[in-house]
Amino acid sequence: MAYFPAFVKLDNRKILLVGGGRIAGEKLEKLLDFTEDITIVAPDIAGPVRTLAQAHGLTMHERPYRPDDLEGVFLAIVAVDDLELQKAIYDACQSRHTLCNSVDSVDYCDFIFPSYTKKGDLTVAFSTSGISPSVAKYLRRAIESVIPDAIADFLQEMKALRASLPKGKERMRLLDAKAKAYIEKLFNKEL
Repeated sequence: MAYFPAFVKLDNRKILLVGGGRIAGEKLEKLLDFTEDITIVAPDIAGPVRTLAQAHGLTMHERPYRPDDLEGVFLAIVAVDDLELQKAIYDACQSRHTLCNSVDSVDYCDFIFPSYTKKGDLTVAFSTSGISPSVAKYLRRAIESVIPDAIADFLQEMKALRASLPKGKERMRLLDAKAKAYIEKLFNKEL
């Protein structure tokens, strides 16, 4: 079954990253686009992960995972090769109603990391429900190349306009027309 696409607000939500290697670093880079409330737990934390964590003031525990590490955690990412540990953490997350992602083990995932591009407040995500992350990655790269960096400025303009107008059908019509004109001009195509 396919994954439901949802954008989750991570403000004031505690994130646990179990693992300190290359894959943990890749997940950490993605998480840092959206939050810095991240705790890293691993017996060995590689230099790049350590550097990134220190640069963002993240909490690091250089030791094995313990079940109490999940206390108050909203979302857990398990970036280790040990399948038994992945299952144990996933099971603990299930009993706590904590969302869990175990890297490369869809059986131990409540969610997956999509391939995404982020420009300002625009985030566009691509997923194949874990079937082929490579397809999602290359599709993202193709689409990303046509999204101008200036879209961030346009979105700020739209935000200000939206805030300045009273709610209602007229505001919806005006914002829709402005967005349509921008995208039609961008792609030189009528929508």
